[in-house]
Amino acid sequence: MKRSAVVITGFVLVTLVLAVLSVGTGDYHLTPAEVLETLAGQGTKAQYLVVTGRLPRVLVAILVGAALGLAGTVFQTLTRNPLGSPDILGFTTGAATGGVATILLFGGSPALVAVGALIGGLLTAALVMALCAPQGLRSGRLVLIGIALSAVLVGVESYLLTRALTANAGAATTWLVGNLAGRDWNYFVPIAAALVILIPAVLVLGRPLRMLEMGDDAAIGIGVAVGRVRPALFGLAVALVAVAVATAGPIPFIALCAPQVARRLTRRPGPNLLASLCLGALLVVAADYLGQRLLDASLLPVGVVAAALGGVYLIAILILQRRRRYSIC
Repeated sequence: MKRSAVVITGFVLVTLVLAVLSVGTGDYHLTPAEVLETLAGQGTKAQYLVVTGRLPRVLVAILVGAALGLAGTVFQTLTRNPLGSPDILGFTTGAATGGVATILLFGGSPALVAVGALIGGLLTAALVMALCAPQGLRSGRLVLIGIALSAVLVGVESYLLTRALTANAGAATTWLVGNLAGRDWNYFVPIAAALVILIPAVLVLGRPLRMLEMGDDAAIGIGVAVGRVRPALFGLAVALVAVAVATAGPIPFIALCAPQVARRLTRRPGPNLLASLCLGALLVVAADYLGQRLLDASLLPVGVVAAALGGVYLIAILILQRRRRYSIC
């Protein structure tokens, strides 16, 4: 427990440091001291306008990352599969397809896109469950079905984009990359309201989720109502992904990497819900900050940086596993 508390505290502190640096980044540069002074009500009027204009983007990044990190650890625990990420299982792509369809058909207001992404994610989840029946989330075919369904949905997205008007297609393509540019309080309020409900609900079910990791028979023997808890957690995780995708577009690898890195750092078995949540927030804030700092000529969308970081993570895992294999031999 002490190690987990230290790790979580470290995640929070690094996230706060990156948040302050991100708020100070832009054409009108602010030092960390000036950002903190402005947040404390001691800055100039110009500094206040800059900070309040940039702050929603950082807060949205924190909430999106927290939602993805928490959803990722729930999915990986329910499936008992380290590849049981919403990116791979098709839920992120399903939510993205629903969001794209909403943008192209009804416009790009945050509320409508959120509804479309939620419907797309839930329909995809229902289809995956149907294809995996009767074993459901425990099916060995789950990852393969998710990959196949993601490919189909990407094709649907491409078709929709080819049939759309130029302006709508441009807006949808920008959203599909995963982008936090232009995120203001109109984006922050809906996701904050959703997560106020979803995060506590998942945390309340944290103990039953830990029991499910040991297997259904063991969980039932302890007294867990598996028939009710599993669908509830599954629905909450899909909702977390849909809300995150609706707010910032599909940001890859966060839901896959955060739970695994959190488990390695805490050295604790089980879901590590709080650690995964905090690390997801840290990774998205870091990706967004790097996207603003890596290239002077243009800003990199957060989805592009997150994909690059995820690729580096997977390569590092493969190298480490190869070294361990040779050391054992």
